[in-house]
Amino acid sequence: MYNFKYHKVNTIQEASNLLISCDDPKILAGGHTLIPTLKQRLSQPSDIIDISMIKDLNKIDLEDNKIIIGALCTHNDIASSIDVLSNIDSLSKLAQQIGDPQVRHRGTIGGSIANADPAADYPAAVIALDAKIYTSKSIYNADDFFVEMFETAISPDEIIQKIEFTIPTASTYRKFRNPASGYAMAGVFIAKFDDIVRVAITGASSVVFRLRDLEDALSNNFTTSVLDNITIDSSDFNDDIHASSKYRGNLVKVLIEEAISDLI
Repeated sequence: MYNFKYHKVNTIQEASNLLISCDDPKILAGGHTLIPTLKQRLSQPSDIIDISMIKDLNKIDLEDNKIIIGALCTHNDIASSIDVLSNIDSLSKLAQQIGDPQVRHRGTIGGSIANADPAADYPAAVIALDAKIYTSKSIYNADDFFVEMFETAISPDEIIQKIEFTIPTASTYRKFRNPASGYAMAGVFIAKFDDIVRVAITGASSVVFRLRDLEDALSNNFTTSVLDNITIDSSDFNDDIHASSKYRGNLVKVLIEEAISDLI
């Protein structure tokens, strides 16, 4: 095992200072991405900065038609939050579907969106619910946050602090689970607001994305019939041993129809 320095911090400022001063640091929160990569030598940082004891990052607040979730909140925290369930039940149900109980009690929402795994569930909620991501240095709109597979807009010396979700008038999340670990082979999150509809797709492509043509159609006529005039281009969808790109394209259309039906 190679050597690295371990730092357990109590404040965002401590963590930020270490991110700047250390040669090649990595943030440790729930550890579900970092620990496996350390074991496989895919990551060999000079320093590990453990932020799990920063108390300001593990709370959920309801303010002005927004649900604000700290980056260290676990999937189970979100699934069991009365504020989340009462205001965005689809987000609560999404969290309930992640992995298994062990994963849900350790994995964090901040770690999940920072990792930008193309099969993760939260990115679809972040996009569809028009969230804002607050970091130690900036604020990002959801549409600008996810760049590519395992890549976001934040810089290496930034730490995600909280995610602010807009409460919709109605929303739902549908996904096709991988039978082994439960990740989204395809997932669809639809959120209705007063005058618009937002549709986000995860699991199908290299990065979460919106279906803007479908959003426009649903904003004018929220029925499954709009799918008759919508084409799902699956040419760039993921193609692997679990599902072909064509199969994922069909999954997306089926899940969209189910999601629309949920909200009619």
